Amino acid sequence: MFDLPTEAQWEYACRAGSSSEYYFGDDPARLGEFAWYLDNSGNRSHPVGQKKPNAWGLYDMTGNVCQWCADWYGSSYLPGDATDPAGPDSGEAAVLRGESWVGVAYELRSADRVGTPVYYRNSHVGLRLVCLAPELFNP
Repeated sequence: MFDLPTEAQWEYACRAGSSSEYYFGDDPARLGEFAWYLDNSGNRSHPVGQKKPNAWGLYDMTGNVCQWCADWYGSSYLPGDATDPAGPDSGEAAVLRGESWVGVAYELRSADRVGTPVYYRNSHVGLRLVCLAPELFNP
């Protein structure tokens, strides 16, 4: 079974164990090695896997296309010590993470987030599915 990741799951996967501004470190000058964004995209999306992956081998966690998350957007996202903090129970906007080929370097930080109405559609918005463990959907 597949689903959208929660916001916390998305950030965990993006960071791949890092705590820096970007999953590859704190230097935005290196962003072009890892992501398609405003400075190098040619104003279009690109096939996945043409840039370097994060430490866990995940490609295009930032840049290329924004990625929908399963959570509603709240005014704050404070993961703290929780294993998988939940977002608000309802809302008017869903969470997009990772920014896209139209984003500037600052917007591609691992912690950057935006709330967008669920009906929003654009060529720079996509998704990343997660596979749920069988024990989570087999009673």
